[in-house]
Amino acid sequence: MGIVRLTPGEARRVALAAQGFHAARPAAAGHRHLAATIDRLGLHQIDSVNVLVRAHYLPAFSRLGAYDTALLDRRAWGPRRDRRLFEYWAHECSLLPLALHPLLRWRMARADRGEAGYAGMRVFAGERRAEAMALLARLRDEGPMAASDFQTGRAGWWAWSEPKRMLEWLFYAGRVTTATRRRSFERVYDLTERVIPPDILALPDVPEAEAQAALIALSAQALGIATAAELRDYFRLSPSDAAPAIARLVDEGLLLPAEVPGWPPAYLHRDAKAPRRVDARALLAPFDPLVWERARTERLFGFRYRIEIYTPAAQRQHGYYVLPFLLGEALVGRVDLKADRAGSRLAAQAVHWEPGVPEGAGEALEAELRALAAWLGLADLDGVPPLGGRTGG
Repeated sequence: MGIVRLTPGEARRVALAAQGFHAARPAAAGHRHLAATIDRLGLHQIDSVNVLVRAHYLPAFSRLGAYDTALLDRRAWGPRRDRRLFEYWAHECSLLPLALHPLLRWRMARADRGEAGYAGMRVFAGERRAEAMALLARLRDEGPMAASDFQTGRAGWWAWSEPKRMLEWLFYAGRVTTATRRRSFERVYDLTERVIPPDILALPDVPEAEAQAALIALSAQALGIATAAELRDYFRLSPSDAAPAIARLVDEGLLLPAEVPGWPPAYLHRDAKAPRRVDARALLAPFDPLVWERARTERLFGFRYRIEIYTPAAQRQHGYYVLPFLLGEALVGRVDLKADRAGSRLAAQAVHWEPGVPEGAGEALEAELRALAAWLGLADLDGVPPLGGRTGG
């Protein structure tokens, strides 16, 4: 099999098209557009930070423009008949199409055996299993509950209580799932069979090797072109699980070995689109799959991006909640954003432009920020400096 050779620009456009940025935004985004976007990406990563808007809402806005977030809420946490998504550990904790449930049962089975998950949870697969099973019995008898419904004391910052660790092991093992989210975004757990639709639960289990190959294929579809490390990172597969899956898909012709100057060996999805140009305009969440793998972001766009949420304020370079700005085919800047809900304003607390920012970038950023503010129901936009008013890499 020959090697496909691409220029860095061609590889970048392939990646952008695979992520849905080659298409114009719809005039009015609805159910169909949202479903297509989630299917294209394969997942929406969940994060609890709400300084702007919770991260799982942003990838659809970046690709579709304004849409009704209640559509996503119903698909994820609505009545059982409306559910199209479920929560599970994929690329971190994520919202996933229900069709992927059988492809992740091998991971659930490993967690049930104590072979996956954080060390603090694995104890409940073994010597403390009876305690977790007792908590599961309470859920069965008493109905959906959150970790706080079990707790008698307060855990420290970022620390999990004992009931929380048990619930998270049960979640990882597939015995419980998310019934809903409270206004605080706290997860409410219930038995999996009372949440996941019966037609999904009735689907046969997929053998590990076959499921892992299917996940790598979905990763390749979402990335367009990727290295082996990027293919396995999408659904957090280990190198030992991913390597035979990649080899299998190469043999089947779904993955084409590819070469891009300056890249490690890569693979191109056989159906990847390669547009001659991409004319995108989007603000990207820190957990958007276009930029979540930082080495890939730097290789594709020459853009060094780091999350600084956990960096002390005095040491931050660009701000607290910083969104890269995609214009055309390039990441041309980044903006530190905060939604002031009480004052009904979107605050752009800092804007940093990349070297060689194109003409019209300032106006394009302001237009995108105004669209974001309108989508969030915020009346005003504050703090956008003129182009060049603040610069930096």
